[in-house]
Amino acid sequence: MSTTAMNTIAMNTPPIVPRSDLDFGLDETIPRFWFDNNPFRTRLLDGLQLAFPDGERYFISSVRYFRERVKDPVLAQEIKDFTRQEGQHGMAHTTFNNVLKQQGMPVDEMLAVQKTILDGYTRRWSPDFNVALTAAFEHMTSLMAEAFFGRKMIMEGADPRMQALLAWHAIEEMEHKSVVFNVMKSVTSIGYFRRCAAMIIAVRKSNRLLFKNSDRMLKADGFSWPARKWMMLKNLNWMYGPKGVFSSYNTKIAAYFRPGFHPTDIPVMQSYPIWLAEYQRSESPHKACQALLAQAV
Repeated sequence: MSTTAMNTIAMNTPPIVPRSDLDFGLDETIPRFWFDNNPFRTRLLDGLQLAFPDGERYFISSVRYFRERVKDPVLAQEIKDFTRQEGQHGMAHTTFNNVLKQQGMPVDEMLAVQKTILDGYTRRWSPDFNVALTAAFEHMTSLMAEAFFGRKMIMEGADPRMQALLAWHAIEEMEHKSVVFNVMKSVTSIGYFRRCAAMIIAVRKSNRLLFKNSDRMLKADGFSWPARKWMMLKNLNWMYGPKGVFSSYNTKIAAYFRPGFHPTDIPVMQSYPIWLAEYQRSESPHKACQALLAQAV
């Protein structure tokens, strides 16, 4: 490998730093529609984050299956750090899911549906393919930071506590973005075509669950079916327009289908060092998030 290639990998792969005991202030004082008083955007992100705790447990179990086969000590340590980060994510989002319960959201019912889906993955597919599916999901979540925090317009008006939670999660997803992919490449039989198939499944399943969760919560809020569809139409440009939050990373999702792709091909968000420096200085995810947003374009 050339010196240039090695330097690129070093810049695009920051150290994995598990951070614990973070206090985001996730309690009943968070407004019901915390995203700029916009019910649709609030419940869309609520639907996204609601899935994280069980999703993280699925990711961890998929990788742990292969832990004993990993002989590279660096990758073995990264698996441990990945597991610790994902465990912390699950605990933080569980705290907010309890807030959603207090708002009358059918959290337990939605989580039961998700657990059935994830258990189905484990039962239906081989351990190798479950790691491939996890690698695909991890690629998608590693793109969240720039999608949600690279531009001021995306998270503008959101409650600072939720901004801090999502920013911290997104930052750590960038840090461990290569771990599952490297496990897949080094100790499983997954090749190019099954890797691509896993990404297609991951995109389809995650989008379906996201909109299903958000629609169910909006229904619990008392919005009728026509009102919910009208909300979606009004927010299509925010989601999928030329500067939409989801359309902003389409090309990076597509990059996964390149035969020689590796997660280190995609650099971390340019302002990642801003979040990191402020967090190291203050040990406050809130101040680190505000520093990150101050650098957004």
